[in-house]
Amino acid sequence: MIIDLIDQAVSKGARLHKAAGILGLSSRTIIRWRQQDDSCDRRNGPKSPPANKLSEQDRQKIFDVANCPEFRDLSPKQIVPKLADQGVYIASESSFYRVLREHKMINHRLRSKPPVHNRPKEFVATGPCQVWTWDITYLRSTVRGSFFYLYMFIDVWSRKIVAATVFDEESMEHSASLFNQTCMVHGIDPRSLVLHSDNGGPMKGSTMMATLQRLGVIPSFSRPRVSDDNPYSESLFRTLKYRPNFPSGAFETIEHAQAWVDDFARWYNTEHLHSSIRFVTPDDRHYGREKAILAKRNRVYEQARDLHPNRWSKNTRNWDPVRIVCLNPDDQTRADLDLDNKKAA
Repeated sequence: MIIDLIDQAVSKGARLHKAAGILGLSSRTIIRWRQQDDSCDRRNGPKSPPANKLSEQDRQKIFDVANCPEFRDLSPKQIVPKLADQGVYIASESSFYRVLREHKMINHRLRSKPPVHNRPKEFVATGPCQVWTWDITYLRSTVRGSFFYLYMFIDVWSRKIVAATVFDEESMEHSASLFNQTCMVHGIDPRSLVLHSDNGGPMKGSTMMATLQRLGVIPSFSRPRVSDDNPYSESLFRTLKYRPNFPSGAFETIEHAQAWVDDFARWYNTEHLHSSIRFVTPDDRHYGREKAILAKRNRVYEQARDLHPNRWSKNTRNWDPVRIVCLNPDDQTRADLDLDNKKAA
């Protein structure tokens, strides 16, 4: 029955090791069973319990000690050293954790409220100027210990750099002024915009927050010290600083830094083929030119397959436009996006 179930899953496109893993088996076990005439489960399993297995008395003692008034508010990491100070050894920390886990007692053991780690709300973009992210990065100057600061706003859906300005300090006034100016330059209604950033002072300062409230912008913030919550800005900064022409030394003046950033933004928006949006430029996607470009590529691939059908075992490369982009998706949304991409392919 197990082999039949796995064969059905594999015939529908599942990987053998994945299907076997769900049943707690390895792919080698399934292959060996298929080669046997009777296809019987010949696993013998352990013939005797491990010699170092804890006895029931030891397990009960661990449970009693962990829940006694002296230790009930402490974790095993605290309990074991305290017992050692008293000249007592019962079991290792891992054994304490294992016993408590079996009794479903691995939880917050203090009287204080347990910490809550809420993921930031997810936002979905189906077109340009719906979700923006921004951040600030350092650019070295010729003065030791002194930096220039690059403020960069990007559109999540198209990956277009909509603003990139260098200042000589981090300031919420600069943030508010640049954001306000960027909205006017692109002619967008800020009330339909989500702006995501981390928790820095320029991002959450009173002037910036007042500007966002006045314009009707929906603010979104990363969790403290979690850079993955702002992946688009972090990824773009890495691309910027690993460009071959990024200065190996320092920027001599703020004008020098701004000129280099302007050249980078022009290259990134108009020449860089972005891997996450089917290798079109951010400008082509932002201004609606990607459909024609991708349709042309698809025709080229279809013609190539017609000329040499033996080179393709399945469909040609997926050149359908990426329909939606999600900022900080939860597990279910991420799975839905992956399934949608597979169907498109």
